[in-house]
Amino acid sequence: MTPLTDLPSSRTEPDGSAVVRLLSYNIRSMRDDKGALARVIRACAPDVVCVQEAPRFFRWRKYASRLAMSAELHYVTGGATASGPMILSSLRPHVEHTEDVLLPRTPGLHQRGFATAVLRFGTAARLGVVSCHLSLQSSERYEQGGLLLERLRALGPYAVAAGDLNDRPKGRTFRRLAGELQDGWATAPWGSEMTSEPRDPRQRIDAVFATGGVEVLGCGVPVGLPGVEESDLLSATDHLPVLAALRVPPA
Repeated sequence: MTPLTDLPSSRTEPDGSAVVRLLSYNIRSMRDDKGALARVIRACAPDVVCVQEAPRFFRWRKYASRLAMSAELHYVTGGATASGPMILSSLRPHVEHTEDVLLPRTPGLHQRGFATAVLRFGTAARLGVVSCHLSLQSSERYEQGGLLLERLRALGPYAVAAGDLNDRPKGRTFRRLAGELQDGWATAPWGSEMTSEPRDPRQRIDAVFATGGVEVLGCGVPVGLPGVEESDLLSATDHLPVLAALRVPPA
């Protein structure tokens, strides 16, 4: 397995391609240690953060803004308008397009949605990004997986979906996504694999998926990454984050 210090840093290549660091993190509505949460995010040095379970009720914009500021990032899209998924970014990318999508809802189950954005890095590298949090119910989750694939196709040849799938690699929805996309951990494992729960992680239900044109340089849970303290991972939220380094070709 690649040493943690070897995950590539953000950069733009001479040919116009871009190395992008993307973090996926279920933050449980910021109900836990907000300082620890911000420290973990900052230590991962992401260009883009796909958040799940962002605050989405009373004064949610204030809490989203506070998280962005404390993590030294900026709000891009999502939150209550996507029923939980949210996207943050550094100042590096130019935001070309955003759209929040609410998914068909099964009566009695939670409303789900996608936060989506098209980000340009430098002058030529464009990356479509979807932050997602799929259903706990199997059949609804499978249908949402199909909608996620459709959304990625609409974002262009270079796109990534990141989030809490509520499904494991052998699950039907996970396999549906992995059948058409690159599963980041399976493609270029780095760090640790399991994401839930932090004190005794035994399952991988959070993942980063990329379309075929994106090169996955490394992907996994940043346990042991310099600056990422175990105590912060344990107190920040009830999931572990997934960090990926991706090379995006010029459009």
